[in-house]
Amino acid sequence: MHAVDDSGSLDEATRRFVEARPRLFGIAYRVLGSAVEAEDVLQETWLRWQKADRSDIVEPAAFLATVTTRLAINTAQSARVRREAYVGPWLPEPVDTSSDPQVGAERAEAVEMAVLLLLERLNPVERAAYVLREAFDYPYKQVAAILETSEGNTRQLVSRARKHLATERREQVSRSQHQRLLEVFLTAAQTGDLETLERVLAADVVSYTDGGGIRGASRIPVVGRPHVSKYLAAFAPRFWPRSDVSWVEANDRPAVLVRSGGEAVALLCIDASAQGIDRLMWVMNPDKLSSYVASSSG
Repeated sequence: MHAVDDSGSLDEATRRFVEARPRLFGIAYRVLGSAVEAEDVLQETWLRWQKADRSDIVEPAAFLATVTTRLAINTAQSARVRREAYVGPWLPEPVDTSSDPQVGAERAEAVEMAVLLLLERLNPVERAAYVLREAFDYPYKQVAAILETSEGNTRQLVSRARKHLATERREQVSRSQHQRLLEVFLTAAQTGDLETLERVLAADVVSYTDGGGIRGASRIPVVGRPHVSKYLAAFAPRFWPRSDVSWVEANDRPAVLVRSGGEAVALLCIDASAQGIDRLMWVMNPDKLSSYVASSSG
C-alpha cells in the first residue's frame, strides 16, 4: 500500500479523496446504518489523509478504504451502546438512492433498510467483512488486511453474516411486485380496510416505528398479522386524513413519504416476499426524516 504520491500536493490529495468519496460513504453507511455517522467518519478519514505521509502511499483508494472501515467499526462499537438506550425500535437512517442505487458500491448489496436492520444484530467486524465482500467485491485477502485478521477468519465472518441473513429474511419479490404490494397496502391502511390488510401482510409480519421518543410512535414492535392489521386500522382515522403522500425511493426500493402541514412526518418502507409484506418500517424520527428530505431534494 506504500510508494510515491503523484505530486504530494494538497490538491492531489483532495482529488484522490473526492474520487474515492462515494465508495467511502457507501462502506461507512452500510457498517453504521446512519448517514450522519458515516459523514462524521468521512470527515475524520479526510483529516487523517491530510496528515498522512502520502509520498509513502502506493494505493490511495486502498488506504482510504482501510481507514474508513476501521473508523466505522470503532464508531459502530460505541453506537451499539447508544442504541441500547434508544427509545423504541431503532431503524437505519434512510438515504435517497434514486441517483446512485449502489451508493458507491459495485452492486446494491446491503443497502436495503431490512438488510441494514438485520446486519445491526451482527458484531461490527462481521458486518464490515460482509459489506466489503458482498457490496464492494473486495477479495478475501484484502478484506483480511483491512480487518487485520486472517483470510480464513474473514471467510468465516462473511459466511456467518450470509447465514444470518438467509435465516432471518425470505427471498424478496421483484421491484415491480414490491411497489404493487406497497400500493395495495397504502390504500388499505388509509381507509382502515382490515380485510385487505390481512390479505397483503405475511402471517408473521412485524411493524417497527422509529420515533426516537420524540413523536407519539409505538415504542415496541407490533408482531403478527392480526395485531398489525388491527393496529393500523385503529390509527387510520387519526393519521391519514391530515396527510399527503408522495412516492419516493429509499435504499434502492420504492417508499412512501408522508407529510402533514407540509412537514415530513413519516417515511414508510417495506420488506416483501412471496408471503406478503414481512416488515413495515416507519421512520418518524424528525432528525432522520430531515436528513432524508434534505438529501432527496438536494
